[in-house]
Amino acid sequence: MVAGVLLSSGLPPFGWWPLALLGAGGLVGVVDRTALGQRLAVGLAAGVGFLGPGLWWMTEFHVAGYALAVVVEAALFTFGVALAPSGPGLVVGLPAALVAAEALRGVWPFGGVPVATLAQTQIGGPLALASRLGGGLLVAGLVAASGVALAAAARRRWRPAAVAGAVGGAVALAGLVAPHGHAFADVDVAAIQGGGPRGLRAVENPSARGLDAAFEATGVLGPGVALVVWPENAITVEGDVATTSAGRRVGELARRLRATIVAGVIERAGNRFHNLAVAWGPDGEVTGRYEKRQRVPFGEYIPWRTVVEQVADVRFVPRDAFVGKGAGLIPTPAGDLGVAISYEVFFPRRTRAAVLAGGEVLLVPTNASSFPSTQMPALELGAARLRAIETGRTVVQAAPTGFSAIVAPDGRVRRQSDLGQAAVVAGEVERRRGTTLYTRLGDLPVVTLAGLILGAAWVLERRAARPR
Repeated sequence: MVAGVLLSSGLPPFGWWPLALLGAGGLVGVVDRTALGQRLAVGLAAGVGFLGPGLWWMTEFHVAGYALAVVVEAALFTFGVALAPSGPGLVVGLPAALVAAEALRGVWPFGGVPVATLAQTQIGGPLALASRLGGGLLVAGLVAASGVALAAAARRRWRPAAVAGAVGGAVALAGLVAPHGHAFADVDVAAIQGGGPRGLRAVENPSARGLDAAFEATGVLGPGVALVVWPENAITVEGDVATTSAGRRVGELARRLRATIVAGVIERAGNRFHNLAVAWGPDGEVTGRYEKRQRVPFGEYIPWRTVVEQVADVRFVPRDAFVGKGAGLIPTPAGDLGVAISYEVFFPRRTRAAVLAGGEVLLVPTNASSFPSTQMPALELGAARLRAIETGRTVVQAAPTGFSAIVAPDGRVRRQSDLGQAAVVAGEVERRRGTTLYTRLGDLPVVTLAGLILGAAWVLERRAARPR
């Protein structure tokens, strides 16, 4: 349990990444040379210690749902711990097994819940740069490898400690110097944060208030801004936004500013809705749109609604969102913009697709105003930082009550708003081309390598167990 809590301390908003490595070392030390039953117990305790705090934000909506999520996600973590051999093969087997568990968390259940991951414990630390090579899964493997090195050093097993440490250090260094694209132009951008109360559910937050707040905050902009980014849910309308008074107001504002405005739009369609990012060009006309593909389970749709509504209160999610299509690219006069709407920023496959389609800057219009605490906004900004490193792109995030931010391609936060306040986060950002190794190859090479290493670890384990 203590090892899991130490791992959790590396997550935003704390970000104590060295303690997370100590937690990994403690986990390795406890499971070394143990039977399967004990590994299952240790893995579950560590998983609860890690994900109990990491998913605490769920209690702000439903305590029973939080408890179920912790059990399911901790079970996947336990699977990773139990999958690895505990003898001589542990040195390479545990990192590979935890990579497999993290990969599973990224796709199951409900398309994946990759929030509070091992990679996110290293945001701001040197290991995060390895995501340019193999994404968050490679970083997760390096966290476990660092744990192997620390546990071996604590027991004065200098050879495995040196090997594991050298591998981790070499991969991190390779990430530092690896290609990550290049800048070819600059664009002046402003992320608009209208401000207002936090902790309100979407159905309790009238759309007119968010729209008026966005207009008011945008009104302070002077000439020269080429790209304005509004948050998710900034506009809520019935039908096509381009034909509504709200859409016409945004078009008039874009003409007056001589800028491209990208706004989060909810288009209601009967008992369902479209969650969109819509761009208006400097001529006031809609130039493109992208519809969110990765919906929030129990937040933007209710799985098995007809069954769930018999046993649970679903009035705060009265409509299900449509599932979008496309790579997440909106061509505009300000550049070819990659878009990941809110929850999608936790999914590297979404930002990777946007960059492969030609995205020069990544936009994250989001709405974290439903969360009264700092945890989810901080986790979301942390995920944006990891996506920036993975793709070699600047990330511009706009949220109605924060955090709004500009994140450089190396993951550093250049500018950031405070929670709850009206703010304009503005600056000159790079339009970039080129790809990282991870953008080109994705997760498959790391998952395949982890599988091969895990198989080799079990072969080593069985050979060591043979009587001589």
